[in-house]
Amino acid sequence: MAAPKWVTLRAQWLGQQLRELREANSLLLKDVAEYLQRDPSTAGRFESGEYPIRRPDLLALLDLYGVADSGRRESLMKLSQEVWQKGWWDGYATEVAGAFVDYVWLESRAREIRAFDNTLLPGLLHTSEYARAAITAAEYDAKGEQIDRWVELRTTRQGILAGDNPPRLLSIIDESVLRRQVGGAVCLAKQLGELARHAAQPNIEVRVLPFSAGAHASPAGAFRIFTMEKPFPEVGYAETPKGAIYIESPDAQRFVRTYDELRELALTPEESAVLISAIAEKLLR
Repeated sequence: MAAPKWVTLRAQWLGQQLRELREANSLLLKDVAEYLQRDPSTAGRFESGEYPIRRPDLLALLDLYGVADSGRRESLMKLSQEVWQKGWWDGYATEVAGAFVDYVWLESRAREIRAFDNTLLPGLLHTSEYARAAITAAEYDAKGEQIDRWVELRTTRQGILAGDNPPRLLSIIDESVLRRQVGGAVCLAKQLGELARHAAQPNIEVRVLPFSAGAHASPAGAFRIFTMEKPFPEVGYAETPKGAIYIESPDAQRFVRTYDELRELALTPEESAVLISAIAEKLLR
């Protein structure tokens, strides 16, 4: 079977754990390859994530490495299934960059998402009208049908906030975002009303970073921090002109520190709700 077009985070994390287990047992790749009756290059691709490992080979390696703990075995087996299993977002894989498919997977797995935004509201809180206006502006040469699919992807992602076990979303939003008339005044007013509704949910916290805060810890812009259950590391995410970057813990602590600094400057959720409502009302006058 051909390797994936990109090496997913899922495959990288599984491969990293397999490498750590091999090294802990003082084994070489050639030893593993001989045990599995595979080529050494194939065993190497298992660890790099270029060729995700199948269930029989993983079970054999867990036995070879002496992994007897049922919880550890189950978590690794579950991760291996997610490497191969298609999620609902894979239906959009031909229309978005591979790195963004990883982003949507992280979003779907996270138990907590911390976000800072200074240009647009977080996608998980968009109305379809706001999403369409934002996507159309950014993808100015895309056809209408393509934009429809991107809007559909964005609104479908929001389902994680209404599930049986939704993640906790902690959102810090620069005041400028609340005043940027994406889609026009009526569109923004409707969007701010929806933002206020989301902010009232027990698993969502919205704080506004006011203009009065002045200079702050994230002049470079928006970012995300995804906190997940084991075996996944905490991951920081940011977009750059050359594409998205993912930073795993412990290096992700820089994102955590930045978020905490911004939170100290931000309004309380109650103060933020008052400001959001005031801006929305002014738009409709």
